Amino acid sequence: MDASLVLTIGGLIALVVGSVAVVFATFRTNTSRVWREEAEAQKTRADRVLGELEKVTQELTELKTYTHTLVRLLSTIDPDKLEELRLRRGL
Repeated sequence: MDASLVLTIGGLIALVVGSVAVVFATFRTNTSRVWREEAEAQKTRADRVLGELEKVTQELTELKTYTHTLVRLLSTIDPDKLEELRLRRGL
């Protein structure tokens, strides 16, 4: 084998190895970017759901307070009617 053939084969091998390394690095970079974007999207959704859950919890608390006020009023106005409602609903 003469030197030019060895250099040609060595150059081709280096080119193939370099190309594989570049493809692998690109794949890893793109995969990392995709996973990062997905994680950010999931966090955004989780924050939105948490905000909605807090709003629903606040509304439920307000409804409970309102219900307790209505029960006190009803028990003051007509205690028998309140007892009838409690028996009917199984409270």
